[in-house]
Amino acid sequence: MAISSIGIGSGLDVNSIVSQMVALEKRPLAQLQTQASSIQTRVSTYSQIKSLMSTLGDAAAKLTRDGSWNGMAITSSNSEAVSATVTGIASATTMGISVQQLARAQSVASTAVPKDTAVGGGTLTIQLGSWLHTTPPPQFTPGTDSPLAITVGATDSLTTIAAKINDANGGVTATVMRDATGERLLVRSSKTGEESGFRIQVAEDPGSPGLSALSFDPQNAPGAGMAGNTVQYGQNAQAKLNGIDISSPTNTFAETIPGLSITVSKVTADEVNMRVAPDTAAMKKNIQDFVAAYNAVNDLLSTSTSYDAETKVAGVLQGDSTAVGLQGALRMLTMGSAGGTGALQRLADAGIAMERGGKLAVDNTKLDAALKDPASLKALFANPATAGEGGGLAVQFKSFTSGLLALDGLMNNKADALSAAAKRNTAEQDKVNDRAALVEKRLRAQYTALDTKMASLTSLSSYISQQVASWNKSSG
Repeated sequence: MAISSIGIGSGLDVNSIVSQMVALEKRPLAQLQTQASSIQTRVSTYSQIKSLMSTLGDAAAKLTRDGSWNGMAITSSNSEAVSATVTGIASATTMGISVQQLARAQSVASTAVPKDTAVGGGTLTIQLGSWLHTTPPPQFTPGTDSPLAITVGATDSLTTIAAKINDANGGVTATVMRDATGERLLVRSSKTGEESGFRIQVAEDPGSPGLSALSFDPQNAPGAGMAGNTVQYGQNAQAKLNGIDISSPTNTFAETIPGLSITVSKVTADEVNMRVAPDTAAMKKNIQDFVAAYNAVNDLLSTSTSYDAETKVAGVLQGDSTAVGLQGALRMLTMGSAGGTGALQRLADAGIAMERGGKLAVDNTKLDAALKDPASLKALFANPATAGEGGGLAVQFKSFTSGLLALDGLMNNKADALSAAAKRNTAEQDKVNDRAALVEKRLRAQYTALDTKMASLTSLSSYISQQVASWNKSSG
């Protein structure tokens, strides 16, 4: 007799029995899963610690660089007229600058002609150079560039001629301007300055004359062509620095003061006072960034390793010797000495003190006082390491964090250890599940055999009962 469902033959609730036995076998899973969750939380926390350590290392590294201490700030009594930027290594100084004229490009315009009409054919020869125009007649000195020849067709309009000039890219630009009188050709130097001038000489096509209207050569043909119209000659910017004349083809004096680029924007009636001094604001920000980065690491370590007596909740890394040791090492670094002979030896000397809980706090009054001596403050943080001494405090922090974050450093070693623990935990859970599966298989096999036996016995019992009943009837 076949058994269609386990338990029918025996009359037992086999599924319930087997489920309870398997559940009993799986009881260790609960603890293993709790451990797995704890391991993942620790992995996540150490990942955060590693990230914050990297930020701290970057902030410390910035304080070790000369550029963080050599920066200069520039102030101007009239920044709309004169301003400056630091372009290299600049020295602290003060200066007075007055501006007599701004740089400009040469610009000329033709006489108006009807819109889209041809002006004549021939060749425009454009020569770059400089004009001495302060005493007539103007004198032209050619530059080193070869003259540029522009071929003009007999039917070319001013728009076509302007396009040809611009396509030649010869140091001048051309634009067509239209008004009620017609259109004019505007020609302008591509650069400002006295040496960026130009002249335009014309060779007309005898068969289509008129191109001479676009010539500009006041030395050889005064009053002819565009030379008969208003001219703006190119000029250099002219200024006085502490009473000394300075000149530039642009409105920027890039080489006058080493490490500075001075830009003039307006002619001035009065001298503009400029001051170049150490950029203490940038230094202070770098120090504050370092303190903030340290506090971020300290806060995470403190929270992770603490125990809240009121809530009776422990931090995820409470009792973790690595985290506790790391926190202690960081605090020891903050209390260390920069070594050497500098006036500032400890963070506290610069107004950076440790508060309860390990956080650093900045006393701005003391820090501002320390910033008045940038050399000593730089030594506190950036003194190079020597034999027997670890160097400035930022150098020590940089070395410490670099070691932690190295490929074989503490952070990666801890991550590897936690990863191994997670793998072992997974293997243990697999073992429990495998044992439970074997127990279930064995129990179901045993109860199936019991069902078969019980079904056979039940059938035999029914047969005997029928025979006994039949015998009883015969005897009666």
